Amino acid sequence: MRILILGGGEVGSTVAKTLATAGNSVTVVDKNETTIQSLSDVLDIQTMVGNASSPMVLGEAGAADADLLLALTGNDETNLTACVLCKKVFNIPSRIARIRHGDMVEYLLEPDAEGVAKPASSLFDVSASICPEQLITEQMIELFRYNTALQVLNFVGGIVQMVVTRVHEDSAFAGKLLGEINAELPEGVECQVFAVYRNNSLIILSENTKFIRGDEVFLMAKKEQMHVILPYFDPNFQPAQRIMIAGGGNIGYRLAKRAEKQFSIKIIERNTIRSEWLAENLSASLVLEGLSTDEKLLDQEHVSDTDVFCAFTNDDEDNIMSALLAKSFGAGRVIAIVNRPSYVDLLQGNTIDIVVSPHLATIGSILAHIRRGDIVSVHPLRRGEAEIIEAVIHGTRKTSKIVGRPFSQIQWPHGCQVTAVVRGGVFISLEESTELEEGDHVIFFVSRRQTVHELEKILQVKMGFFG
Repeated sequence: MRILILGGGEVGSTVAKTLATAGNSVTVVDKNETTIQSLSDVLDIQTMVGNASSPMVLGEAGAADADLLLALTGNDETNLTACVLCKKVFNIPSRIARIRHGDMVEYLLEPDAEGVAKPASSLFDVSASICPEQLITEQMIELFRYNTALQVLNFVGGIVQMVVTRVHEDSAFAGKLLGEINAELPEGVECQVFAVYRNNSLIILSENTKFIRGDEVFLMAKKEQMHVILPYFDPNFQPAQRIMIAGGGNIGYRLAKRAEKQFSIKIIERNTIRSEWLAENLSASLVLEGLSTDEKLLDQEHVSDTDVFCAFTNDDEDNIMSALLAKSFGAGRVIAIVNRPSYVDLLQGNTIDIVVSPHLATIGSILAHIRRGDIVSVHPLRRGEAEIIEAVIHGTRKTSKIVGRPFSQIQWPHGCQVTAVVRGGVFISLEESTELEEGDHVIFFVSRRQTVHELEKILQVKMGFFG
């Protein structure tokens, strides 16, 4: 696939690396010559210095031959303008824009003739929009509800949920075998443990795998049952109540607005004008003007009684320092947004409980649009080392390699595992005799990136299906 990426910053460069590694022909345009030179030095891609919203620059970058536009600059207006030009002038079939301000994504136009209400961004010929701030907000709300989880993801419209948690020393499952856990759960409650990382390494699972303290466990279950299952792994599991947010920018404000009706929110903002704006636009949150790295302020506002401290300013170093301070003062959990990938690898799982990467969230959304097959969602796991993919199965026994065949007869690629099947809104038990049907939602765990291409081939339907 020929892909034109506008913006070579942290998001654009990370996406370019991911897509180029997957065998796509990638061209990156950025107005910063140093950024472009850095990309050229490390990636086998085409690069160009120039204004991403210039039709001349887009033409010279090969827009007329591109299959996909990814407008990922840090400026919404540039991204929207580029989408219009790439549709009207160059007729690029698919145009995905990163939009930081939620209005363009959340404001819906009047329903069309088919009754579909499209977002305002569609007026700018945007095929699909990605709002990292919105993605992170939704992730945080789920983490607040499962306060000891490391990651929470919803699938099939919220019917199925994936949660990553740790086995604690006083866990009911510590020392138990994998084959025993569903028998330990209440009648009618079951979960699928599909991956366990021990000392940062994925271990091979069997019925005789024994859970030990510190294991990072990936499990799938019905969303309605998750609150019953998690206390077996972590007896301290409970929803958060008191949240402190450092940073009243786009993400901090959106999160406070979304969470203030369910949780007790305090938000710290250093800018006086922004603080006043926050106070006027938040109905139940307490707005504090000051620095999130001010020890006296944190102590005075009883950060030690906070269940979750979120460091969400625009500065990585401030986020890291304020999160470390909050933890030293006794905050229950600390979560920090960190943009630099090298920082994410360094910090995750140490003093800072969870490091959030906007780039990984963005990449997942992009991959869902460009992967072959009917892909509903793609989520990077383990800092991008693995993925979890939701796909809709199509075809018949004649046109598909997997429809109408029992699991025992399907040769899934090495490193690929089916974690859940949902049929007509019903969670299907995974057994060797289970057969996939047209329209099934299947959730795959892929532990090796190289496996994704093989999985795409299996999901594809023969041309006869469309005849």
